[in-house]
Amino acid sequence: MIDYRHIKTVVYAALLIALIAGLSLLSVYIRGARPEKIPLPGDLVISGEMTVEQFGRANDLPDPALKEIFNLESRQDLEKKISDFGTTEAVSLLVGKKLALAAEGKSKNWYKIAIKFVLWFIFLAFVFFFLRKRRVSSGLRKGLLFLSLLVFGVILGSDPGPMGTVKDAIHLYGSSKAIFPPRMIALTVFLLMVLLANKFICAWGCQAGTLQDLIFRINENETHKSIAWKQVKLPFVLTNSIRIIFFMAFTAVSFLWGTDIIDPIDIFKVYNPAHLGIFGTVFIGMLLSASLFVYRPWCHLLCPFGLAGWIVEKASLVKISVDYTTCIACKKCSAACPSTVMSAILLNDKKTIPDCFACYTCRDVCPTGSIEFSVRKRSVPPPDHFGESR
Repeated sequence: MIDYRHIKTVVYAALLIALIAGLSLLSVYIRGARPEKIPLPGDLVISGEMTVEQFGRANDLPDPALKEIFNLESRQDLEKKISDFGTTEAVSLLVGKKLALAAEGKSKNWYKIAIKFVLWFIFLAFVFFFLRKRRVSSGLRKGLLFLSLLVFGVILGSDPGPMGTVKDAIHLYGSSKAIFPPRMIALTVFLLMVLLANKFICAWGCQAGTLQDLIFRINENETHKSIAWKQVKLPFVLTNSIRIIFFMAFTAVSFLWGTDIIDPIDIFKVYNPAHLGIFGTVFIGMLLSASLFVYRPWCHLLCPFGLAGWIVEKASLVKISVDYTTCIACKKCSAACPSTVMSAILLNDKKTIPDCFACYTCRDVCPTGSIEFSVRKRSVPPPDHFGESR
């Protein structure tokens, strides 16, 4: 007998992904998005005996670019030899850094980025205060998630995003030994958000995170039970080990060969699908499909910012905590939590707490209101509070 719940769930998820991809293509076309990356010249043609002008012609660099790179004060300085500025290796490194930074700057729409951060602050503040004392119905949750990915992904594009601030910073330095200051400012802002309110930016503001979360909720009813396929909670020791290994591999390849191994499978490209190849399309399609029964697989397994945020959230000012004076040890919170984090928070018997995305699911199912998202310090449950079931 055909189980129409499975068919309906798959259709809803497929329609959502198709809608986001289609609207993103339209949005990119309307706003005339700048290229994500400005191509850089290949190996430089360089010799210590070259003049600066000859070097520029050999590498198709205009005079204004040469003036910026070599800090030239007059046109006569174009006749200086490359050796006057150091060894060919040092000059090649200098030119590579300058060109990389110039390319980064040209690829950014600063007006759009400023608007995006302002809207992030407004939206996240609204969600924080609006949901702080009220339960999140299934419809309200899905509506907020869809609004977030629509504004911060479809309309305003994938750049900037939390993951890119870590990924692109590492790759840029590994390939060009350059640091792009605006990106470091954005990374600092995102990490300060985590420090202030846990992974609130990941939960409600990240374009990739909200899409995965919304797909996961399609396979979930009002009581946080799976509708079609059973939703599974992967062990944190497994997911974090994979995430750390992948991060180390990405960093090593970036520094050794200057290659970004995340780029072909970057989930954020769902908001600019024209830049996805066949492999990336298949990979992201499989990953988003997996989001029906695994909570935020990209965030837990592959995201560099997810790893950085997990480290920083240990010192978060506002976080999920339990009031054991009213807790009746029913464990409904840990059962409803889409990952293993609430079990670790509730029992508080592990040194390592998994990622908490501040999704409020635990608080919504608590019958006694014992769970809060507040500045209260997490405490240890009284002895035998959970009896033998602990």
